[in-house]
Amino acid sequence: MGLGALLSNTKKQTDEIKKISISNISPNKDQPRKKFKQSELKELSTSIKSQGLIQPIIVRDLGESQYEIIAGERRWRASQLAGIHEIECVIKQLSENDMLETALIENVQRENLNVIEEADAYKKLIDLKKIKNEDLAKKIGKSASHISNIIRLLELDKEIQNMVIEEQISMGHARALIGVPDAISRAKEIIKKKLSVRDIEKITSKFKKNKNTSTGKDPNILDLEKELSDKIGLRTSIQFNDNGSSGSLTLYYSNLNQLDEIMKRLKR
Repeated sequence: MGLGALLSNTKKQTDEIKKISISNISPNKDQPRKKFKQSELKELSTSIKSQGLIQPIIVRDLGESQYEIIAGERRWRASQLAGIHEIECVIKQLSENDMLETALIENVQRENLNVIEEADAYKKLIDLKKIKNEDLAKKIGKSASHISNIIRLLELDKEIQNMVIEEQISMGHARALIGVPDAISRAKEIIKKKLSVRDIEKITSKFKKNKNTSTGKDPNILDLEKELSDKIGLRTSIQFNDNGSSGSLTLYYSNLNQLDEIMKRLKR
């Protein structure tokens, strides 16, 4: 469900387009995007100075000539840098829930969030709509395993999440630290020693192997197995070797017809 489709659910006769003073517009407190790169804002600001604001921002009327941003905070910020005093806005009449859903979907579909902001957006959408990961995946065009893996980053300590936001460690590093004891110290070690994702996976593999022996497979692996099984219609199993960089993929068939179908697909 795209942003346009979502907005079209509101009453079109209430829509209004007009220029509004920047000082009368405030950002959405529930906006999923919290970090704005100054270099990108300056670049957009230069573009707005020369070409104007090509796409109006979307706001809702709070009354008394005050408006709240639904979508377009980045353009609003860049317009301020450009020294523009009024910007064109589309005024929508949305409830709190509809406004939050619109802001979340708009940001996710534009793919301008860091992974922690993306995870937080997914979590809020799931809580807001009371839906499962699979339903959200269909709604926004992502795989269910992608959503599950991203959301799992929220299990990490806030200090580690901030390291990801500040791009001190990657998403791959962070995923390797989920459920690992003393993860903050290991995250600092990644930065200090400039460890690769494979390095930290090797360091944490023994702990995860012991944990998985007693409690089952890593949830990330289970998500991958489920996604693959759903795609090909057969039960699958993924096993990693001790070093975490190699392993095996097993496909299970229940009759000879399924085996024949597997062979045809592989030959293609």
